[in-house]
Amino acid sequence: MSAYNILRNGGAGNGGQPWVLRCSNRIRLTWLSFTLFFILVFFPLIAHYYLAAIDESGGPDKRIFGPRAGGELCEAKHVQDLCRIRESVSEELLQLEAKRQELNGEIGRLNLRIEACKKSIENAKQDLLQLKNVISQTEHSYKELMAQNQPKLSLPVRLLPDKDDAGLPPPKSTRACRLHSCFDYSRCPLTSGFPVYVYDPGSYPWGENLDPLVKQAFMASAKGSIYVTDDPSIACLYVVLVGEVQEPPFHSSSLLPSSLEKQLHALPYWRKDGHNHLLVHLSRKSMTQNFLYNVSTGRAAVAQSTFLERQYRPGFDLVVSPLVHALSEPNFLEVPPQVPVKRKYLFSFQGEKVESLRSSLQEGPPQSFEEEMEGDPPADYDDRIIGTLKAVQDSRLDQVLVEFTCKSQPWPTLPTEWALCGEREERLEILKASTFALVISPGDGQLVASAGCGIRLFEALEVGAIPVVLGDHSRLPYHELVSWNEAALLVPKPRITELHFLLRSISDNDLLAMRRQGRFLWETYFSTAEGVLGTILASVRTRIQIPAAPIREEPAQEIPHKVGKTAGTDPNMADNGDLDLGPVETEPPYASPRFLRNFTCTAADTYRAWNRPPGPFHLFPHMPLDPVLPSEAKFLGSGTGFRPIGGGTGGSGKEFQAALGGNVPREQFTVVMLTYEREEVLMNSLERLNGLPYLNKVVVVWNSPKPPSDDLLWPDIGLPIVVVRTEKNSLNNRFLPWDAVETEAILSIDDDAHLRHDEIMFGFRVWREARDRIVGFPGRYHAWDVNHQSWLYNSNYSCELSMVLTGAAFFHKYYAYLYSYVMPQAIRDMVDEYINCEDIAMNFLVSHITRKPPIKVTSRWTFRCPGCPQALSHDDSHFHERHKCINYFVKVYGYMPLLYTQFRVDSVLFKTRLPHDKTKCFKFI
Repeated sequence: MSAYNILRNGGAGNGGQPWVLRCSNRIRLTWLSFTLFFILVFFPLIAHYYLAAIDESGGPDKRIFGPRAGGELCEAKHVQDLCRIRESVSEELLQLEAKRQELNGEIGRLNLRIEACKKSIENAKQDLLQLKNVISQTEHSYKELMAQNQPKLSLPVRLLPDKDDAGLPPPKSTRACRLHSCFDYSRCPLTSGFPVYVYDPGSYPWGENLDPLVKQAFMASAKGSIYVTDDPSIACLYVVLVGEVQEPPFHSSSLLPSSLEKQLHALPYWRKDGHNHLLVHLSRKSMTQNFLYNVSTGRAAVAQSTFLERQYRPGFDLVVSPLVHALSEPNFLEVPPQVPVKRKYLFSFQGEKVESLRSSLQEGPPQSFEEEMEGDPPADYDDRIIGTLKAVQDSRLDQVLVEFTCKSQPWPTLPTEWALCGEREERLEILKASTFALVISPGDGQLVASAGCGIRLFEALEVGAIPVVLGDHSRLPYHELVSWNEAALLVPKPRITELHFLLRSISDNDLLAMRRQGRFLWETYFSTAEGVLGTILASVRTRIQIPAAPIREEPAQEIPHKVGKTAGTDPNMADNGDLDLGPVETEPPYASPRFLRNFTCTAADTYRAWNRPPGPFHLFPHMPLDPVLPSEAKFLGSGTGFRPIGGGTGGSGKEFQAALGGNVPREQFTVVMLTYEREEVLMNSLERLNGLPYLNKVVVVWNSPKPPSDDLLWPDIGLPIVVVRTEKNSLNNRFLPWDAVETEAILSIDDDAHLRHDEIMFGFRVWREARDRIVGFPGRYHAWDVNHQSWLYNSNYSCELSMVLTGAAFFHKYYAYLYSYVMPQAIRDMVDEYINCEDIAMNFLVSHITRKPPIKVTSRWTFRCPGCPQALSHDDSHFHERHKCINYFVKVYGYMPLLYTQFRVDSVLFKTRLPHDKTKCFKFI
């Protein structure tokens, strides 16, 4: 093969041909690229150089390509656009250069300010550190001063005495027993909580003779008591049920005085003399057996309905009410209404006098209580009473009903006492038609308390007949603690001739007040077995000055939820009208001050606490003494004795307008918001609370059985949002006393209510100065329908109101306890049945307790947010149900407790614009 062929084929053989072709191709491409680069780059530069040289050699007048004088080149049409672009770009470059220089100057100035700010921040940090040191030193000094006057106290160590060692000096006589001589206070420290041990009636011999109904009701009530304990070693009080027995006691040898005394001494915790024991005898019949008479009870106290004067030990023994309703609950719908005030009969009395059956000239001392009673002659006043009452009836000045002889066999009763006539239902029908009910005490002045008089008193209070007790020697149930003159008339028997004049002189307002107070006493202390036992225990607890146990709070089962972005500021919230919001809280949420009179209120305010309806403001702060309603002491701080921090300082201009106001310490409130499957509406409402001053937290009552959506993001408003799970869908959940609420003030608000911050703040200010009232925004009123003879609910604009709906209202947390635990269950059942009327029920409760109308603030009547889904109130049946609710509630309460008012609150300086530097006082005439 020739060399040419070898090179052509790319080397030896045919394998060298591709290599030669690749090299030739690369050489061609390189040469072509170099040629194009020269033509495109160097050729224009060379051409420009020579043309410029030719143009400059011809002089300025013969230039071809350069600018000519007078803009001759710009006059050419094909270059006019290029000239304009050139001039525009030049101007923009000049402007940008000027801006650049200006920004450089601004940056320099800002750098100087940054340096100055850094220095000021450092100075501020130093000042803050100094202030913190001063505050720390001040707090330390304050604590030292407080420690000098108020040393730290801790709960005392409880030292229980030995089982058989009472540690008490023996009294001269068991009949002379008083608390100081017969009660062992060492077993009942102030901080003990008053533990009570109840003996099982089956553990002692005479327990088999007890009335089964009394025994069952007593033990059921004991199991439900918060004071009863199963540990007898720590008990403060030991309760023994001794009656009532089924038949006369002397048919059983175990109930003879000598045998009963031995059985009492054999009780396992009697400790020789029975100190700290309470023997309870609950009567169900008028002829009760006082089989503890002539029985040595040692240092044990006795609680029963019947007492002889020589048997009763004042301040130690206890006169109790009879147990009429053993296992049955009172039906409030069957209780007659409290109005009209005056009824058919001015007064009524039915009874038959039982004379003494034996002569008083018996030989030897009496062996039993019955023998003692049969030996006393009747009193002379009973004949005068009969003659006077018959004369009033014959005069026909007023319609009265007096019967001194029973149509049928009278009920067995004690000698010298007036026996009951007829069946219980017959007696109640007469009392329902009577304004007053006479209760004539026994003719024997030695019988200071009897079960027969107790039953008459019970029946009169039950149906709303005002009791008139004839006989000032009688001791009514719990007379040492209950002010009976507020619910009954106590008239000495010698004034029987003036009785008619006295009854006619009482005004209707006083009659209604006495009837209402009597209804409260009956409901609270007499109506149920739980109430009777609770009253007995509370009487002993109050005597030894131990505070009541707190009412339980509803535990809040929180629903976990995710917090999203920080809530923004609603533009509608920025318009606060003409009312300044006052100082904005910069401190974290804090609870209301705890109740500071836990251990002194029992000694200071005992009497008043037992004689008011269960409200926190008649009794404020005395409610811990109520036997049925022990106070949640930690929430009843009224601020007495504190300096009004955050309140007004004397009425000075702008400073006073900006102050929170009120006469109590600075405080916060809790928003309680009920919701049901309206997540978007709820989130919007929560966002509107962002930045609200004095807000402690928000409690969202999740009333839906379905939990919140997993992807639901809750707004971050800078405060805790507690979402509470409920057991069922009930509007009553709005008023449960949740333990998450740590403030006295509650703002109950619907999830679709739209309130400005200034409106909420002003309502809070008003509530602080009227803490016993409902203070809110939507006003409503009730009216009497003459055609249908019933009550109506009305939401129209009116010059007066009687309700403020709790869809946007402040109230005290104590009312949540009353609503949930004290208000009749029938009302809560009605709310659940209609899913409506819980706000009306709260207004009924507060007006019933305080006898005051609510307070409305602002002139607006509607507070719904625009665009929200339809609410329950838009249903056509809504108002019909509320009409029914009002009439039903009136039946339960027995009267219409709502009160009208034409009063609305505005700020003192409302719509009065004040300059910030204004410090002089304003004088109003």
